[in-house]
Amino acid sequence: MSTFFYMLLAFVVGILVGWFIWGRLRGELDNLRGDLDRTRSERDGLRADSDRLKGELDACGRARADLENRLRDAPAAKAGAGKAAAPAPAALMSTPTPATSAKAAPAKSAAAKKPAATKTATAPKPAAKAAAPKKTAAPAAKKAGAPTTGKADNLRRLIGIGPVNERLLKGLGVTTYAQIAAWTDADVKRVEDVLNFDGRIAREKWIEQAKLLAAGDEAEFARQFPSAGTASNS
Repeated sequence: MSTFFYMLLAFVVGILVGWFIWGRLRGELDNLRGDLDRTRSERDGLRADSDRLKGELDACGRARADLENRLRDAPAAKAGAGKAAAPAPAALMSTPTPATSAKAAPAKSAAAKKPAATKTATAPKPAAKAAAPKKTAAPAAKKAGAPTTGKADNLRRLIGIGPVNERLLKGLGVTTYAQIAAWTDADVKRVEDVLNFDGRIAREKWIEQAKLLAAGDEAEFARQFPSAGTASNS
């Protein structure tokens, strides 16, 4: 009887020890499974970060290639724009500039000197009278409205003309109020094409302003355009 009791006790103790050992092993197995799941999630996160970095690297490579293409095309585009814009200044001169009026006066005086040469060939005494047309050349130029001096006007007094527009207009050969006042519709269109404007000259009344300033009517200019010369000018 005592032997059976000891055997039963040993069996029960073995079951308890085995259960305890199995519980410990099962806990460690669960921990290992948890660590494996965390490792897998970290691996997936690293893969996602790697894919994102690859995408950003590809985007940077495409942007770099685009910039390199633009840099290569920029010199050719500037050269073409320079060639296309070169004839514009000559076409925009609606009124004669001081240089052209200065050239016109010698031409007239030269034409006036030709009859003098013919007169001197026939009669030497009237040669002094042949020089008289030089005095009448200047009044003729004044009646035609040609500028008598080469001084440029302050184009920034006009509403809508700031430092950039003034520089562009001077590059086109426009330096005086009289030139702008004499613009035709074709001149306005050519200027707006060159300066990338679209109806701005008419909206801001450049020609009307230039006419008043060219005529020296400061009072009427100040009355019609009170914001001229202020911070809102351009």
